[in-house]
Amino acid sequence: MNCIIIEDEMPAQKILKNFIEKLPNINLQATFKAAIEANAFIKNNVIDVIFLDINLPDMSGLDFIKTINKPPAIIMTTAYPEYAVNSFELDTIVDYLVKPFSFDRFLKAVNKAESRLQIWKNTKEDNTEIIYLNVDKTLHKITLSSVLYIESDRNYITVVTETQKLSYIDSLKNWTEKLPNNQFIQVHKSFIINSKFVSKISGNLIFVRDFKIPIGRTYKQGLLKQLQIV
Repeated sequence: MNCIIIEDEMPAQKILKNFIEKLPNINLQATFKAAIEANAFIKNNVIDVIFLDINLPDMSGLDFIKTINKPPAIIMTTAYPEYAVNSFELDTIVDYLVKPFSFDRFLKAVNKAESRLQIWKNTKEDNTEIIYLNVDKTLHKITLSSVLYIESDRNYITVVTETQKLSYIDSLKNWTEKLPNNQFIQVHKSFIINSKFVSKISGNLIFVRDFKIPIGRTYKQGLLKQLQIV
C-alpha cells in the first residue's frame, strides 16, 4: 500500500514514519505539513492510505477529505478524541488514532485500512454496482440499482433504497461521480432519482414509487430529455 502523511507536528510525523518503516506492506511516498501542499501530489499519484491530522494550518483534515475526488482510505490522527464521532460519519475514514498512540494501535489501524481497500477492490472487480457506506461505524452494503433516490440536506446525504434509509455526512456532488449517468438523474439541487423507479410526473413533481420529489426549474428540461419525453 502506498501512503502519505499530512501532519504539521514534527514529533507526530517522526512517530508515524518510524512505525511505517516497521511494516513491509506499506510504503511512505511523501510527507506534508499542510493539506494544500498534498493536494497536487494526491491528484498525480496513486495513494492507498492517508495518515491525516485534523487540525492543520490551512484547513481541517475533515474539510480536506471532502475536496478529494474518490479519496483513498483515511486514518485520522489527532490529540482531540471528541472529533471521532463526526469523523467516522465520512465513509472513507477507516480508523481514528488519538495521540499519543502505540505501535500495536497503529498496526490495528493499518490492518483495517488494508481490509477496507480489499473490500473496495473486490467490489469493483465483482460488481461495479455495489458500494459500502460507513454509517454509525457500520459498513452497509448498497446495490446501486436498488437506490430509489438520494436527498441532500445541508451537509448530510440520505440514501433511500427499497429496503434501507441511510443518512451520513457527504455531498450530492460526490454522488454524481459515483452513479451511472444513464440511470440516475439530478432533478433538483437537493435530489437525484433513479429513473428505473419513476412512476409518473405531475407538474413540478416526479413520483419515485410513492415518494414525491420536487423538480427544480433548471433541471426539468434535462430530465424530460433524459427520460425521452417529448
